[in-house]
Amino acid sequence: MPSKSSVDSKMIAVNRKARRDYTIEDSLEVGIVLTGTEVKSLRAGRANIGDAYAYEKGGEIYLQNAHISEYFAGNFQNHEPNRSRKLLLRSREISRLIGKLKRGGVTLVPLSLYFNSRGIAKIELAIAVGKRKFDKRQTEKARSWQRQKERLIRKDV
Repeated sequence: MPSKSSVDSKMIAVNRKARRDYTIEDSLEVGIVLTGTEVKSLRAGRANIGDAYAYEKGGEIYLQNAHISEYFAGNFQNHEPNRSRKLLLRSREISRLIGKLKRGGVTLVPLSLYFNSRGIAKIELAIAVGKRKFDKRQTEKARSWQRQKERLIRKDV
C-alpha cells in the first residue's frame, strides 16, 4: 500500500502477484507521465499492472506492460493501452535505481497505482528480487501455519 499519503488516496490497481513472486527490498512513490485520455480512464478505474515492470533506457526509467484501457468516450486521439510510460524521479533516485539494476537479479516492479490526496496519479515502485519455487513454498507454509495458530487461539478462548 502507499506509504505516506494513504489517508486520502484513491487506489486504482494493485499488483498482488508482486508480493508472491518477489521479495520486496525497498519501495518508493513515483510520478508517471500520462495523456488526458489515460487519466480519464484511470479515474474510471480501468487499469491493470499485473504484468508490468520498469526498465532503464537512456538514463531514464520507463514503465512497460501497464495496461490502461482506452477511454470509452475518446476519439482518434485515444492512447495506446500498453505503451511505455516515463516515470518521474529525481536524478539521484534514478542513479540509485540504475545502480541496483546493474547489480543483477533485481527488478523494478509496480506494487500499486493510485491517485494521491492532491489527485495526482502515482505508482508505488518496488526494488524486488525474484523468489524461487522453494521460497514461495516456504512463504506459503509460514502463512498457513500462522492462520492455523490464530484458529487454535480463537478456539481456546
